[in-house]
Amino acid sequence: MNLAVHDASARRRAGGPSPVAGRRGVRNNRARPDNAAVEHEIAGLVDRSTQDLRLAWRQLRGTGPPPGLSRDLMIRALAHQLQERTEGGASPALRRRLQVLAGEFEKGGASFDPGIMPKTGTMLVRQWRGHTHTVLVREDGFEYEGQHYRSLTVIAERITGAHWSGPRFFGLTKRTGILAGTEAGR
Repeated sequence: MNLAVHDASARRRAGGPSPVAGRRGVRNNRARPDNAAVEHEIAGLVDRSTQDLRLAWRQLRGTGPPPGLSRDLMIRALAHQLQERTEGGASPALRRRLQVLAGEFEKGGASFDPGIMPKTGTMLVRQWRGHTHTVLVREDGFEYEGQHYRSLTVIAERITGAHWSGPRFFGLTKRTGILAGTEAGR
């Protein structure tokens, strides 16, 4: 079966240049002199043999591709690497944050789980000591009793008078004890 990978739309789906004007990831308005050459090189990846792709991988990354990596993923990864080399990669702050998250994930830390973030306009309702408390989720935070808050935790502390995890107070996270009991087969 021969897929239509040689047309421009297939290259876009495979990580090629975006068809939408102004969506190229360029952070400023100055033209990049070798951008057209990189786009041409990326477009030519689909026509290269698998052995040529492995050689290009070795030249760009200094090591061979992981065993079992599909040809399609190899093309996408090479295209990303070429674009990153031309346009610039992730900021140092983003790289540090990703390293912290990866470390937390490896340790099984709770800070890796971002929890559930409700959509703007959602009303969170919680009964506490006979009173119903309603919080409106806004684009820039939360609204409780006509006041704006950046954090659910501050609202939970205001309601209870003690430190609470705001997402847990409003039922937006799973308790780890419940998860551990489920995994243990209880």
